[in-house]
Amino acid sequence: MNSDSIKSEKVGFVGVGLMGHGMAKNIVEMGYKLTTIAHRNRTPVDDLVSRGASEAGTLAELAATSTMIFICLTDSDAIESVVTEMKPALTAGTIIVDCSTANPSSTERIAAELAPLGVGYADAPLGGTPKEAEAGALHAMIGCSEDVFARVEPVLSACTAKIVHLGKLGDGHRMKLLNNFLSLGYGALYAEALALSRKVGISVETFDSVVRGSRMDCGFYQTFMGYALEGNRAAHKFTLSNAYKDMKYVESMANDVQFVTAMSSAVKNSYAFGITNGGSGDDDYVPHLTDFIARANGL
Repeated sequence: MNSDSIKSEKVGFVGVGLMGHGMAKNIVEMGYKLTTIAHRNRTPVDDLVSRGASEAGTLAELAATSTMIFICLTDSDAIESVVTEMKPALTAGTIIVDCSTANPSSTERIAAELAPLGVGYADAPLGGTPKEAEAGALHAMIGCSEDVFARVEPVLSACTAKIVHLGKLGDGHRMKLLNNFLSLGYGALYAEALALSRKVGISVETFDSVVRGSRMDCGFYQTFMGYALEGNRAAHKFTLSNAYKDMKYVESMANDVQFVTAMSSAVKNSYAFGITNGGSGDDDYVPHLTDFIARANGL
């Protein structure tokens, strides 16, 4: 496939929030015709339009003018709602690329409903933060057929540094949930360990002086500690609400295969604790869980 045929894809993008804006920006700057749509925040849409993107007035309009549609939304309910609204305007040959973190069972159900229309589907969730999204340095894990992957890969390469084709539809979302189980498990451990450290009289600074640079150090730890050490509330921008949602999906995935969830349910409940104690806002992020655990322990 030559570059001209690749660039002939007309890309729609639904969900230009913290992650989606960076992805869409890199796609349009790579020379693709891109159409997006506003939701609550016009700022990212206005920025993309200034870079050459078009704005659709409705999801049906976006669907009708696109050959490949990227979706980057909060949860499976939102994805199902958007696809339902686009469905009457979708044409055979269109491919939907779902970059959200979603429930695999929902992903498979949507794809099955679209297949009779000749509409392809790929689940391509992302590894990284909004910083990597803006830099085009995300990692994508994708589940889809070989023919769908052949079309999606060149476009997805515009906003990622690494793409792994895992296999069948749904495997991207399954692997993303496993990945988030690990990362959010780190977050729950760090939050509790830091609160306990303070309770027994070891300062955050002393705690960090031991862990940083050791085998327990990692990139996730360093962004997490940007809040604990420096008070930077935006050091690790992943909300407690999204963490709880993702862990519910992990639990649901495990339930579907009758798997015992001793650790993942404990992690889920850590984030549930933060949310039920007030951490449900758009700027309540994973590192802030430490505060909720600390307060519950008299700190």
